[in-house]
Amino acid sequence: MEDQEQQKNSRVVKVDSPESWNFYVSQAKSQACPIVAHFTASWCIPSVFMNSFFEDLASSYKDTLFLIVDVDEVKEVARRLKIKAMPTFMFLKDGNTMDKLVGANPDEIKKRVDGFVQSSRLVHIA
Repeated sequence: MEDQEQQKNSRVVKVDSPESWNFYVSQAKSQACPIVAHFTASWCIPSVFMNSFFEDLASSYKDTLFLIVDVDEVKEVARRLKIKAMPTFMFLKDGNTMDKLVGANPDEIKKRVDGFVQSSRLVHIA
């Protein structure tokens, strides 16, 4: 029950199919909203470790869409985006991959998200 409650309040959106991936990317593109996607797997301890960190990041960036994708549940998307290792963090703008980071490195991820969100805002304002 507590887990369900936490999911309801989450700012991270779980992608559960190729269709939902396409929908979220399309919505974000039409709203000029940057996306940070966390590709994970339930069997990958570093990925699971990063989940709460990713939640915290999402709550800090209200104008950015944070997606979580389990590569075993949504294999087609992982294959299409050439995800080879978990965790992988992908940064998308206008439906295009702008950056990609492999590994559980919270400091580097935060730094990349900061830079990515700042550059997205500058482009959006200009």
